[in-house]
Amino acid sequence: MRILVAEDESLLADAVAVWLRGEAHAVDIALDGATALERVGVNDYDVVVLDRDLPKVHGDDVCRVVAAQHPDVRILMLTAAAEIDDRVTGLALGADDYLPKPFAFRELAARVIALGRRARPAAPAVLQRAGIRLDPHRREVFRDGRYVPLSRKEFAVLTELLRADGTPVSAEQLLEKAWDENADPFTNAVRLTILKLRRKLGEPPVVLTEAGVGYRIP
Repeated sequence: MRILVAEDESLLADAVAVWLRGEAHAVDIALDGATALERVGVNDYDVVVLDRDLPKVHGDDVCRVVAAQHPDVRILMLTAAAEIDDRVTGLALGADDYLPKPFAFRELAARVIALGRRARPAAPAVLQRAGIRLDPHRREVFRDGRYVPLSRKEFAVLTELLRADGTPVSAEQLLEKAWDENADPFTNAVRLTILKLRRKLGEPPVVLTEAGVGYRIP
């Protein structure tokens, strides 16, 4: 998934991003509300992890704008205030879930994954196509019963291709979902990752290229 972490405590934001990237997600960071709104406006996020007490633009206002203008984006609100009234207020603003600080990274990651399922059309718990079996939760891939070790980027790209259910996925779409905002739009990272993925998945080739369109798994 593509995730935005909007948190003004830079150490915490970095720690959350590292944890989520370890789960094969693409993660961007915004340290204030104004930057968060700017990035949501230009990037296709599945989930926003939103601190309520952001500078420049308050987290409540960010939540309200995102919920109104980007209804497909799911919002997990973070706050040090753990009272029931605070939770009710956050949910009323448009947040989909609420997690008080301090929190366990494992719980945050699990909540993000649950929200990500709501952000997309329903998909089976295990993705299967053309002899490939991908388990997003165990982060395991098998081809015709053979275990295939993949890097985080390879896993993320394969997930997007399987989710497309045979429809071509462009290099731009893969770059949007599997890489963060620091990725160079003119990079050949997608092509190189596809080459490595093909090699690891083995013969016969299963990731096909459609010239001028993208990549697909038939």
